[in-house]
Amino acid sequence: MITITPRASAGWQAQLTAYVLALVLGFGASALLITASGASVSEGFGALYEGAFGSWEAVLQSLVAATPLIFTGLATVIAFRAEIWSIGQEGQMFAGAMCGYWASLYLGGTPWLVAIPIVILAAMAGGGALGGLCGWLKTRFQVNEIISTVMLNYVVVYLLSYLLAGGPWTAEGSTSYHQTPVFAENFHLPRLAEGVKLHIGFLLALAAAAACWVVLKKTPLGFEIRALGFNPTALRFKGVNVTRTVLIVMCLSGALSALAGVSEIFGVNYRLRGDVMAGLGFTGIIVGMIGGLNPIGAVIAALLFGALANGSLYMSVLSDIPPSLVPAMQGILLLFFLSASVLVRFSISIGRPVHV
Repeated sequence: MITITPRASAGWQAQLTAYVLALVLGFGASALLITASGASVSEGFGALYEGAFGSWEAVLQSLVAATPLIFTGLATVIAFRAEIWSIGQEGQMFAGAMCGYWASLYLGGTPWLVAIPIVILAAMAGGGALGGLCGWLKTRFQVNEIISTVMLNYVVVYLLSYLLAGGPWTAEGSTSYHQTPVFAENFHLPRLAEGVKLHIGFLLALAAAAACWVVLKKTPLGFEIRALGFNPTALRFKGVNVTRTVLIVMCLSGALSALAGVSEIFGVNYRLRGDVMAGLGFTGIIVGMIGGLNPIGAVIAALLFGALANGSLYMSVLSDIPPSLVPAMQGILLLFFLSASVLVRFSISIGRPVHV
């Protein structure tokens, strides 16, 4: 008989051990997959390391890849700590990018010191509004947030597809690429280093993580969010407006997801394109879970996934590993990390059934 019970708490040592073991086992399974394909394991892993940490430029580029994952991971932490199972980080990220671009259309040659904050605020408003809509549907009509967030993901993606595939935002002569014209320089997020696209969005992501930690641990709102996850009925009897708390949580989660879209299109690509952001919201859910629904843990997990994403690009180019194996290896690592997350949060025991 298999018994699964939640753990009261797991120390950071146990969590670190579990995730290191998951990393080792994940790479071990990936090595078997590479060997079965006839490619060189040492060459493949060497290229992976070279792309992730092989030079100062590679390290900075890994931080660029980690930046949007920090935002979507934090969005997951805020929602899931309240046991609001939002799967809308992807759509909220797209909505934020779209609202940020829409705002930029009206700012023209405004100096970057004014233009960029306005774009960021517009994006956060768009993502927050989409998250708030799902929160309102949940509190007003008892619509399950999983259903509403997943369905709105598709609505937003198809709306963006219309706008970019021959719609009003399509760059002239580029209907095949589904993209806007390149942004003017006053809309580019300032870079932190020469030669790579590490921008101030990374610092904003770290600041957002610190702010989320303070909110969750040190403020009355953080108490309400955590209590909502433990026992919403008791929270309601304590006199807290649960509806208000749910709406705040969903708006905050949506605003954080929106910042991921801003960081990608205004900090890296300098034009609005759907394909460059695809999957970052869903990966952020995994990042938040692996981080133990802790803002600091989410940052660490995002940095790891950013390094893997950047390294895998080098591995597919510099080694003889078939390109189709790269996403398979990423999936294997995700599977092991998720398994480690479950083992940290739950105790699994196997015993003989007791007959009374």
